[in-house]
Amino acid sequence: MPPPPAHLNPSELGTKDYWETTYTSDLSTNFQNPTHTGTTWFTSSNASPLTLAYLHSITPPLSKSSTTFLDLGTGNGEMLFLLRSEGGFKGNMLGIDYSPASVELASRVAKQKGYKSEEVGFREWDILAAEGWQGGEFDVVLDKGTFDAISLNEETDGLGRRVCEGYKEKVVGMVKMGGRLLVTSCNWTESELREWFEGKDRDGMGFEFEGRVDYPKFRFGGREGQSVYGVCFRRVG
Repeated sequence: MPPPPAHLNPSELGTKDYWETTYTSDLSTNFQNPTHTGTTWFTSSNASPLTLAYLHSITPPLSKSSTTFLDLGTGNGEMLFLLRSEGGFKGNMLGIDYSPASVELASRVAKQKGYKSEEVGFREWDILAAEGWQGGEFDVVLDKGTFDAISLNEETDGLGRRVCEGYKEKVVGMVKMGGRLLVTSCNWTESELREWFEGKDRDGMGFEFEGRVDYPKFRFGGREGQSVYGVCFRRVG
């Protein structure tokens, strides 16, 4: 397989401590003011509604009653709540995060919104450190900024690689055969995301490109670009 794109420079945004501090603060504020539901990534880019619109555009249509969703790095759980309330999806939904404060916040907000844990559940899971995911496979796995954050983490794995290099092999087993992984990023372009995720591993498992979420484009210096990319991959092999 070709080498991955050049790594990003490490940042505190790639550390677990940063996000635990962020969601602990959000949780404290929510206790005092329940209308404060915490930090939501890509709000200014309208990412969540655009992601939902893409999911509604898939043909044949995803089943509203049975499609299952896994939200990687769920934060405050906002994406799952949107899928439930505005998307009309009723299948099993699970959000995971390596921050205990995130899981507590999302669970608290779910309760405030009237959701039962069997409808929208949350679980602490460190995808970087944990081995052997036992939570089952899902029809749609969502990553809204999680790969971005992991790409800013300077830690290395047991093979001496930056941890982002092992992310795909951890995620692929969470997606059902023929299911989808939808990655939203402000750090990587579409072509770079395809370099990271397309292709099969030695066991023949992997992803192929399926489609993209349409985000606003801008022109500068005679060139066209965009600040956020959303790419959908299909599980194969």
